[in-house]
Amino acid sequence: MNYNYKIHLQKEEEGGFMVTVPSLPGCITQGDDLEEAIEMAKEAIQLYIEELKERGEKIPDDSNTFEYSLNLAVA
Repeated sequence: MNYNYKIHLQKEEEGGFMVTVPSLPGCITQGDDLEEAIEMAKEAIQLYIEELKERGEKIPDDSNTFEYSLNLAVA
């Protein structure tokens, strides 16, 4: 089965990127660069899903979630 997830990548002051998965609370990882951060996110999501399956819990995903970035100029 395929699942879709939005991930947030935040550049860290000390270098690298922190990754969070909003639809999977507590699913957080990091990487030294964008490529590694994305790979680490895939691994973290897979482990998270395995844990949910073992517990018999529903597996959420972002298939029906839309995202839009809004840029506002505030005076």
